[in-house]
Amino acid sequence: MLTLDKVKDASNVLGKVINNTDILRMPIECDNDVYLKTENLQVTGSFKIRGAYYKISKLSAEERARGVIACSAGNHAQGVALAAQKYGIPALICLPEGAPISKIEATRSYGAQICLVKGVYDDAYQKARELQKEHGYTFIHPFDDEDVIAGQGTLSLEILNEMPDLDAIVVPVGGGGLISGVAFAAKKIKPDIKVFGVQASNASSMYNSIKEGRAIKLASVNTLADGIAVKQPGDLTFDLCKKYVDEIFTVNEAEIYTAMLTLIEKKKLVAEGAGAVSLAAAMFNKLPLTNKKVCCVISGGNIDVNRLSRVITQGLLNTGRRCMITIQLKDTPGQFSEAIGCIAKLGANVISAQHERLAANGDIDTCYLKMELETRNFEHIQSIKATLHGNGFNIIV
Repeated sequence: MLTLDKVKDASNVLGKVINNTDILRMPIECDNDVYLKTENLQVTGSFKIRGAYYKISKLSAEERARGVIACSAGNHAQGVALAAQKYGIPALICLPEGAPISKIEATRSYGAQICLVKGVYDDAYQKARELQKEHGYTFIHPFDDEDVIAGQGTLSLEILNEMPDLDAIVVPVGGGGLISGVAFAAKKIKPDIKVFGVQASNASSMYNSIKEGRAIKLASVNTLADGIAVKQPGDLTFDLCKKYVDEIFTVNEAEIYTAMLTLIEKKKLVAEGAGAVSLAAAMFNKLPLTNKKVCCVISGGNIDVNRLSRVITQGLLNTGRRCMITIQLKDTPGQFSEAIGCIAKLGANVISAQHERLAANGDIDTCYLKMELETRNFEHIQSIKATLHGNGFNIIV
């Protein structure tokens, strides 16, 4: 049975293993005073070590001897792998083949064997269950387990110990293990505190389930927030969320990109998509609060650097910091420099320019200039387009 004493026991067990991660104030313009619980700086790069390590610490000698198996989108994998390594237990981890390379290699570096499975987390789960039955491994569930949930609940102890006057905690939600533990412990310590969950709108299994009053399985999930791309919540986590979570919200992909970029620019913090959804909800005023003290759990920072570069570019496009403009020119001397001059006078930076002479309509006197610009905001982009149009240039895109 899940109790506050079990969460406190988990805190004692984890004391020499994990970091009590910093809580930082986030300087953004929104309806509330926002703080960050930086679990992206945790051991293994996410909160998952809390639940995985506590669960493995509670295994019997017989269970440890059989070895452990787990399924994961990547972060639970690292937590289980590190915990198993510390206890000298062999570990096999099933991951979706599309998991970020950085997560796969980090898991391997902790000594675990890797089994890549076609599909998403739920497919990796089915494969892990098959292998468990075939070989007799001990299964370490990523979220639907009381010991795992108790381990995740240690976050609330740390947050409320440092911020006893906190009004709300905002938590990313996938299968529901993190928010179940956080909400349970937080409500036991401070019954009037609000606990809100956040999912990606393209993977809103818990959100839909709470709305419908029953656990719902999505046909598919597709989101940058791979760490919370779960088709169906757990039975235990669904029940705990119904009882202890005040409300769950969703954020779209553009909002996730923007939150990730804001973390980099404002706090020099790297978060993966799943880790940034809580901040996205606060930034875009999804929460039913005003002028309250809110702590957003930044649940993980394990993002592949190649994907991170694309995230930054998309985030810049989404916030008007970068744009693509194509204009039609007359194929006469001076047209190119005149167009560039208009842009330079308005303070935009030309990142790249492509001059094409061949026109699709066959007009040999027409050419096109495709430009990628670094800009300040959407108003700046509109000003550039208006100036180009005022100088006789036809804007195609």
